[in-house]
Amino acid sequence: MEELSWFQTIIIAIVEGLTEFLPVSSTGHMIIAQNMLGVPSSDFVKAFTVIIQFGAILSVVVLYWKRFFKLNPCKIFDSEAVSGKTGSARWVEYGRRFLYKYDFYWKLLVAFIPAAFFGLLFSDKIDEMLESVAVVAVMLVIGGVVMLFVDKWFNKTTPDQTMTLKRVFNVGLFQCIAMIPGVSRSMATIVGGMAQKMTRKNAAEFSFFLAVPTMFAATAYKLLKLLTSENGMQVLQDNLLTLIAGNVVAFIVALLAIKFFISFVTKYGFKAFGYYRIIVGGIIIVLMLLGYNLEIS
Repeated sequence: MEELSWFQTIIIAIVEGLTEFLPVSSTGHMIIAQNMLGVPSSDFVKAFTVIIQFGAILSVVVLYWKRFFKLNPCKIFDSEAVSGKTGSARWVEYGRRFLYKYDFYWKLLVAFIPAAFFGLLFSDKIDEMLESVAVVAVMLVIGGVVMLFVDKWFNKTTPDQTMTLKRVFNVGLFQCIAMIPGVSRSMATIVGGMAQKMTRKNAAEFSFFLAVPTMFAATAYKLLKLLTSENGMQVLQDNLLTLIAGNVVAFIVALLAIKFFISFVTKYGFKAFGYYRIIVGGIIIVLMLLGYNLEIS
């Protein structure tokens, strides 16, 4: 039995593609969209909102193909490089050359580790918060206030924009804040990058790159949980076309969103996103105070 109509599938996927790489919280917007569309919370729907992120991350790989698959020129087992070295010294040099050759991926792994650790540790709590529209609304407003001042707070950049291990690990720590729905993974990592004196453009692009292992792991974890749940395989078979369609739509929309975002944020900064977050979060809070039931059943 299909749990989402085609209309609901496409709308939620469009929201994912539009907001995943913008600092406005894709998870928060999908929760709001789910509520407005009257989609009940279920194990499949929770998995769907995570799994379609896979389509969005493919857009990063496609747009940054050359940079994402570029290795540093280096022969790992180079006899000349270890000439005169024996025993452990030889293997240390091989290891150093291995890390240099795959430097880009190694640093992505280091940045990903904090989210992997805390994500597994607080998995159930995160799932619980994902159903709270109130949490989303409050964090949208708080994050919006941060966005208004982030350009002023972190307006100093360094000429050296090299992604050191310390820099990437600190960005990875910032990413953990985004486990709270409504914060925005993109916002957290971009602010984390700017706090390391990176330019807006470089911070945003590294945020995109870091999204690949982070969201791939989240997708794989949710898919595994779905498959190992009671009747999980049957649910997956019944909704396979829904998942495929959701990923395709998210991929196409995310391609357009990334191009827009890099151009916009490089030229204008983050204030517009801050005002948008405050307005959306504020409207939700007002509606809830007026007695409207916006929680997902």
